[in-house]
Amino acid sequence: MPLLQTASAPIWYADHRDPVSHLPTTLLIHGAGGTHLDWPAELRRMPEANAIIPDLPGHGRSPEPGRASIAAYAADMIALLDALKIQQAFIAGHSMGGGIAQTMALHYPQRVKGLILIGTSAKLGVHPDILNGIMGETARVTSLLVDWYYGSGATDTLRRRSKQQLMEFNPQILYNDYVACNAFDIRDQVARIKAPTLIIGGTEDKLTPFKFSESLRDHLPNARLIKLEGAGHFMTLEQPQAVADAARTWLLEQQG
Repeated sequence: MPLLQTASAPIWYADHRDPVSHLPTTLLIHGAGGTHLDWPAELRRMPEANAIIPDLPGHGRSPEPGRASIAAYAADMIALLDALKIQQAFIAGHSMGGGIAQTMALHYPQRVKGLILIGTSAKLGVHPDILNGIMGETARVTSLLVDWYYGSGATDTLRRRSKQQLMEFNPQILYNDYVACNAFDIRDQVARIKAPTLIIGGTEDKLTPFKFSESLRDHLPNARLIKLEGAGHFMTLEQPQAVADAARTWLLEQQG
């Protein structure tokens, strides 16, 4: 699992590609304050994904600094594909990662074979309590975020792990991530995305409510929406098999 020097930054990534597989690569992009571990084994190791899972700059094992805009993170991901000599890939993004994926599809359409958008939207507004409290009231905001991450079926173990991860995270990078999310708004451009798209939304998502997944479906010309009943924002961790099953079915259709 290497740290790769790209044209924009050193980026660490987990490589789950099968060296003899001819399937396209899927790039899995985590969200704000996250790491590659936000993608569970059901998705990371899914043969149909042939996955690469980076830590964004300043996150996990990728060194600082982080970025202050979604567009900058999208450029980092293109630089990673360039360094790996991957001309085209499926791009899967959760939350902020979904904003990065959409930006890649808008500005680098020839590099995007298709999109998997999970718990995300064409506008990623952030509650003022998060933006105003991350730097000075980190513990309080961390507890608030974890409350908003999960649906009613999430385990206490998941909640504890998320809180620990956030408390160990550099609050400046977390703040910058949420500033980047709050500035992200491509509602007037999203219809230009022509790539086939799978959208997965949870009915108990408090950060990007399911109506935003429905809006994405309605504005993207080549999109399918999967509804996960009872799933919160971190549906990748809360209902990993359901997310993996939806992604596998869709990927097989696109690859066939």
